[in-house]
Amino acid sequence: MQELDLVKLNFSTQGLWVLNIALAIVMFGVALGITLDDFKRLIKLPRLLFLGLLSQFVLLPLVTFAFVWATNPQPSIALGMFMVAACPGGNISNFMTHLAKGNTALSVSLTAFTTLMAIVMTPFNFQLYSSLHQPTAGLLRDVALSPVEVLKVVGMVLGLPLILGMLVRYRFPERGIKLSKGLKPFSIVVFVAIVCIAFSKNFDVFTGYVDRVLVLGIGHNILALFLGWCLAKSFGVSLMDRKAITLETGIQNSGLGLLLIFTFFDGLGGMAIMAAFWGIWHVVSGLVLAYVWSFKTTTH
Repeated sequence: MQELDLVKLNFSTQGLWVLNIALAIVMFGVALGITLDDFKRLIKLPRLLFLGLLSQFVLLPLVTFAFVWATNPQPSIALGMFMVAACPGGNISNFMTHLAKGNTALSVSLTAFTTLMAIVMTPFNFQLYSSLHQPTAGLLRDVALSPVEVLKVVGMVLGLPLILGMLVRYRFPERGIKLSKGLKPFSIVVFVAIVCIAFSKNFDVFTGYVDRVLVLGIGHNILALFLGWCLAKSFGVSLMDRKAITLETGIQNSGLGLLLIFTFFDGLGGMAIMAAFWGIWHVVSGLVLAYVWSFKTTTH
């Protein structure tokens, strides 16, 4: 087994609990901005719903598998790539879509829909592709990962806050909107702070091994964004919808990935460094792309 596959990142039990709570607060804040009409809107536009789900839960994990096969990274890094690809879109994609002058309503609706589906699809896709790739299958056997336990964690961190947030918005719409405006930036700041703490406790590991994931992480993210754009363009959807689907595909909930890595893989080096690098890089790439797109409003 290669060196990085033996490295473990340090993250305390208390820190793990705080990360759980922070992710739940972030999801609750997102849910306060979601209504049943968002789901109804997607159901009335089945093509956009189909494209969003196809890109997020079918093609991205499949393309990631092909990318891993072609580049042959260390097994723990490959597991990190499979984990990121299996996670749903990140909530910051909604802000980026708004900045890019894309279809923000579609972005929010897809985030809500894919978050609910992620309760099942995230453990399914991760288990499937990690098992199919022989080098990662060995690591998976050593960990004895239980898909049911992963499902429970994802459900508690994503599903439950989403449902509670939507209930609050439904029962107390005015309060929900006000709370959402204050909670979203606060929760994101809290989450960023926790990621920074994780970095500070493992600074030597990150600086020592980040070069192993740099090119792979950037390439993987560009591939995800390109996939979303090409799929949407091939179906002839509008430019606003293309922007939303692209960013939903290329902006992943790497925070959820980190939580699962620290919970079930004891902070396995290559996995954690890849997910953490994704968490930083996709913000950079997404904001740059959104800024460039903010000047592009034609339909071509």
